[in-house]
Amino acid sequence: MATISSAEHSATTGNLNTDSVDADSVNTSSSNTVESHSANAGSRSDSVLSEVRASASCPALFLSAPGSGDGKTTITAALARYFKQQGKVVRVFKTGPDYLDPQILEQASGQGVEQLDMWMAGEAYCQQMFFEAAKEADLILVEGAMGMFDGTPSSADLAARFNIPIAIVLDVKGMAQTAAAVATGLANFRDDVQVAGLIANYCGTERHANLIEEALPDTLPLLATLARDPEVALPERHLGLVQAAEVRDELEKRFSAGVEWIAGNPITQLPAPVEFFSAAVESVGASLRGIRVGIAKDAAFSFIYQANLRLLEKMGAEYVFFSPLEDTELPEVDALWLPGGYPELYGAELAANKPMLEAIQQVHRVGMPILAECGGFLYTLETLTDLDEQQHTLLGLMKGHGAMRGKRGCQGMQTAVLPEGDIRGHAHHRSRSEGTDEPISFGRRQRHPAPGEAIYRHQSLTASYLHLFFPSNPKAIAAIFSGQGCLSIDDHESQQVSHAV
Repeated sequence: MATISSAEHSATTGNLNTDSVDADSVNTSSSNTVESHSANAGSRSDSVLSEVRASASCPALFLSAPGSGDGKTTITAALARYFKQQGKVVRVFKTGPDYLDPQILEQASGQGVEQLDMWMAGEAYCQQMFFEAAKEADLILVEGAMGMFDGTPSSADLAARFNIPIAIVLDVKGMAQTAAAVATGLANFRDDVQVAGLIANYCGTERHANLIEEALPDTLPLLATLARDPEVALPERHLGLVQAAEVRDELEKRFSAGVEWIAGNPITQLPAPVEFFSAAVESVGASLRGIRVGIAKDAAFSFIYQANLRLLEKMGAEYVFFSPLEDTELPEVDALWLPGGYPELYGAELAANKPMLEAIQQVHRVGMPILAECGGFLYTLETLTDLDEQQHTLLGLMKGHGAMRGKRGCQGMQTAVLPEGDIRGHAHHRSRSEGTDEPISFGRRQRHPAPGEAIYRHQSLTASYLHLFFPSNPKAIAAIFSGQGCLSIDDHESQQVSHAV
């Protein structure tokens, strides 16, 4: 298990992306942590952070690749299940704003899986999540996103920031010595990145493996050679992997095959321990005490960050799940959250559940706060046209029509610009909306000046394609769910003069 100690630390806050996380985003008040800033500092990057921090050591490995499709999730899941079967407590993290991979990895590991992104959540948040995991785990696995150096911040940035060695996952089909060249280039691209070795995925034969290993430098060991095996591959659909709840029994078969797939390779040896430190962050207040939030959760709506649920609890809220597919009435609640998911796959069922449609329409008429994200936003429109071009009549809480559009879509990190304050999140969808009223604002893209996703406010409804990361601004989230932030458009515009949308 983890080795836990405390250490005195001094550093400038320039080493921490302190502007990207609200001080209230993590409830980590501790007698072991003291934070002080220079009163005369000209900026936060010039201030000095002095603290006594607890630390915990735990074996850790980061799995990254040159790009998507090399097999990161399949291999991470196989490793998680392998060590779980050895009696180890395995904590898995997923880089970036991903909902589907964590569902798979949670089933494989038997533990909750957290998404980590240093822009969306902030470095302090990521630091605390690693520390908390290291206190209880025998192994920490982190699955990267896209390519190793893609994005700002990238998978490599996260691994480098927390000194986690990277295992490069590479699809070696159709190459031999070149695989060694690619892996060596990735390993040497940056001095601050530690690379543990290469996992040669889709390796054809023993001779194929030998050619790759002979070409690798001594500093870059071959951690595994894995043959292409359809029994191991994970099921997919248009937005990525299939939701775990839909194929739970099938996944168990894939995990069992994955354990046999990786057995006997050096990758099944525990990696070296990494020391993780607690973060100097403040606790949130109970600003949602007495508020009961109803959350849509079923096969149509499941894109929910566990961090969002934890934050609601820390702010004193109670939450209860309900199913727009199966339930005929709402639970006794004070606010609703309609998260993203796959409503386009269940348009007929959602449209046929008239009692639920009428129940949500009624609470909207009387002013209940409602937050709708992506698939939840589509649910609030008048109609939704699915991939088979079948149109379904839905809630109609606001004007507009949604329609799927095949492989074309939108994705990327954005900030939701709201009257209650800015909330960070992301967009990932392959649909469009039309015929809506004018938005109250647009998302602010992380690295591009063009307006992002439209954000709508219709009475007590806040709706957008954006998936929000609640801990990035707890005060704004509290205002939305308590109904305090349902300002008029004129009020909003008077507060948003500084935002160019």
